[in-house]
Amino acid sequence: MALIEKIDNKEQRPSVAILLFDNAEVIDYAGPWEVFGEAGFKVFTVAEKQTPINAVFGQKIVPDYTFANSPTADILLVPGGGVRNAIGNPALIKWVQTNAQKSKQVMSVCTGAFILSKAGLLDGLRATTIEHAIDDLQKVSPKTKVVHDQRYVDNGKIITTAGLSSGIDGAFHLVAKMNGEGEAQAIALGMEYQWDPHSKYARAALADRYLPDFFDVKGAKGKMISTEGDLDHWEIKALFSEPNSIEGIADLLNKRIASNMRHIKGAVTLSPSGANKSAVDWKFTDDEGHAWNGEERIDPAPDQQGQFIVTLKFIHGDGVGCRFNRHRGDHACE
Repeated sequence: MALIEKIDNKEQRPSVAILLFDNAEVIDYAGPWEVFGEAGFKVFTVAEKQTPINAVFGQKIVPDYTFANSPTADILLVPGGGVRNAIGNPALIKWVQTNAQKSKQVMSVCTGAFILSKAGLLDGLRATTIEHAIDDLQKVSPKTKVVHDQRYVDNGKIITTAGLSSGIDGAFHLVAKMNGEGEAQAIALGMEYQWDPHSKYARAALADRYLPDFFDVKGAKGKMISTEGDLDHWEIKALFSEPNSIEGIADLLNKRIASNMRHIKGAVTLSPSGANKSAVDWKFTDDEGHAWNGEERIDPAPDQQGQFIVTLKFIHGDGVGCRFNRHRGDHACE
């Protein structure tokens, strides 16, 4: 990895300005702060006023500087969280625009990308954000290519990371970019963090990106037992108490699957395969033209009267027993 231009300041330490605002997400700034601190960078915080910032989960933090007296930094870090008020604050957006021009690197974490977008810093670039906000970021950033399959996106000066813990990986990437991969690896070991600079993991690329939320439907009451998978398959197990019949649960789920699947082309095909709607096979095509096959099964919960276990699973490929592996380019059948 080529190193970027050597930082030049009085202490010969790269400086990091962390923007703070009410409802900022703690891990968005605290995670990278730890990485940059361990790297020996000089980290300070900036907010509009000197009064304590109320971050999420009740954390309060007093900023080191205000917009009026903050020094120039080599790195500008813009966290996310509840950014609605931040985006609507002209003073905050102007400060970001001004300091982004002066900084050598700018990095957003999570929904901090919306602040960069509002500041016009993402025009003509590629970017990412937290999984559930990717579509919204694309809507408000028509001049930006928003991607879902990268944990962070490095455009050179502007870096955007996906949600929450992704900022830690973005910070390690930036340390490696500035001081070498070996130093970043040593810091990760010291922090007991499993950092893989070559990882292809991206939360928003996992197969559950196609699924709707089944628990926000009126009349549904249940809890998740398990939800797991990868890029090419997903399986959910849930315990439902309402509706209180197999037929009622099936009607609710099938309606949701038929009308609320995401990132697909055309309609979902549903084919009953069990008595009393207890099993349904379904097919759909994703927005990239790939075929998926799934099945839904509803069974009475053992020793839990009036409750039912719902299993939803789907797979990328020719059938529930065979799937296409996009990394290998072949099919694997069970």
